[in-house]
Amino acid sequence: MARLAGVSVKTVSNVVNGYIHVTPRTRARVEQAIKELNYRPNLSARNLRRGRSGIIALAVPELDIPYFAELARLVVAAAEERGLTVLIDQTGGNRHREQQVAEGIRDHLIDGLIFSPLALTADDLSARTDDTPMVLLGERIHNGPADHVVVHNVAAAREATHHLAGLGRRRIAAIGAQDDAAGETGRLRLAGYRQALAEAGLPVDERLIAPVDAYHRADGARAMARLLESADPPDAVFCFNDLLALGALRTLLERGYEVPAQVALAGFDDIEDGRYGTPTLTTVSPDKRQISRLAVDLLVERMSGAAQEATREIYVDHRLVVRESTAGRLPS
Repeated sequence: MARLAGVSVKTVSNVVNGYIHVTPRTRARVEQAIKELNYRPNLSARNLRRGRSGIIALAVPELDIPYFAELARLVVAAAEERGLTVLIDQTGGNRHREQQVAEGIRDHLIDGLIFSPLALTADDLSARTDDTPMVLLGERIHNGPADHVVVHNVAAAREATHHLAGLGRRRIAAIGAQDDAAGETGRLRLAGYRQALAEAGLPVDERLIAPVDAYHRADGARAMARLLESADPPDAVFCFNDLLALGALRTLLERGYEVPAQVALAGFDDIEDGRYGTPTLTTVSPDKRQISRLAVDLLVERMSGAAQEATREIYVDHRLVVRESTAGRLPS
């Protein structure tokens, strides 16, 4: 290649590695030679020389939850723009599996980790012996030992519940409360729900708060069935994720309820499935693209050593997307 371009091997190396101190004319000759020879740089060898693999990991609880699948796709795209490959791991929210992830994946195969834990605590992560740079996602750990990209769950849940109250609904239920250690998402969204009811002058009826074991469709369907069996069922429901809402919607339709005429329904996450159901689903839409880009950018900073020492907690944007499942007011 150097012979074809009429330059030294060092000059070719400078062009391939992106060094700026090469004249435009010389760079053009080298790039033309690269094109003619169909040259592809050996990224693995280059990264090994730099002490890096060029691989980062994304560890999430469940890939069959669409929110995490959609987020993973966006993280892969953001990492690709940085010349990085993403290894995706699923922990199931299992404490032992999360500890394995936190302590390093496959003998330092990765340069950095984007991690959404459910079981581990801030103390657990502070005690990790692996020094691989890490960025946290999710609600489990705040003020922890790593940079954290997070949705403002209280404010978002408050906004969704306010929307339901603004439709004239007065018996607004909540599906998604969880009491276990991994239920921080549920606790935050429940707090936003309670705040909105208080601000709307509505009482909090504990019988309208439906706990769930997990955030799957079946859990939403079962919780909705319990709510409908009460003496005074709800006229609106805020579900703490879209899968719960889709399950609840199925139960409502099976039992002959009109949505939104009789029961208005809102979810959280803005997954693609909710945009194509009948009716389409009103939902809180966290900016998943912003989450993925921030997570990758923060991780690259830590990997390069350019980031500040203090860890950062960054809240991303969200918006309420109003669709058919809440589009109507109560009939007069």
